[in-house]
Amino acid sequence: MATVMTLGGAVLVHLIRYLLLIINRNSLLNWLVADAAALLSVLASLAVIAAVITYALLLTRWLIARRAAAFAQRGRSETRTPWALRLGTLLPPSAAMALAVTCAAILVSVGHSPGWTLMAGCVVICCLPLLAMVWSLVYVIELAKTEDNYHRLRGTIWGWWLLWLLSSLTSVFASVTSRAQDVQGIANNTVAMIVAYLVALAAVTATAKVYEGFERKPVERPAHRWVVVAGDGTGAPKSAPAVESTAEQPAA
Repeated sequence: MATVMTLGGAVLVHLIRYLLLIINRNSLLNWLVADAAALLSVLASLAVIAAVITYALLLTRWLIARRAAAFAQRGRSETRTPWALRLGTLLPPSAAMALAVTCAAILVSVGHSPGWTLMAGCVVICCLPLLAMVWSLVYVIELAKTEDNYHRLRGTIWGWWLLWLLSSLTSVFASVTSRAQDVQGIANNTVAMIVAYLVALAAVTATAKVYEGFERKPVERPAHRWVVVAGDGTGAPKSAPAVESTAEQPAA
């Protein structure tokens, strides 16, 4: 919920910033308003980065613990080490965002607004590490198959992974174009940031559905299962004979 609220706040801040850019076309904004809008957008972006990193770390820790419990419950040893799970889930998006920031810094040092061809090339280079995101999908599918939940969670898992991949692509594009210097470039980047935050919000919601899908069914299975069996034919026991004689009232 904290991550959802942070992403929603970032969307609202960038919507206000875009509205101010439209107003600034016809009338000059007060410098306090302009500086406040720029500062709020930076703070919102930093808050989103902190929330998403925390969210990813907690989910990775949950995945490691859940896989260990599932394999132990079925008498099998974990096929992946904790470090392999961490690297497969956290390294690809981190490397992609680091490359995106580096490409954005290089574009700034060029001194002029880059063309669409150069930006597309930078996005392709930054998205190459995202090809390794298939490992996170493999880890979750392995967990679902170990718990015999894959048939029930297949659509939820694939929808979550596709949204996560789309969110990474839009985030990289927004990061590469974040250093535009002209007015139109700043407006385009603001729209890209809004789209990236909205897709990330959808990805976080889909991740919560995957988490709830696993947690709805505990890892431990019941030790005893009660089944209905046929009776032995003896019937119910007969009641004891009455103490009182027939046609007499019971004793007080």
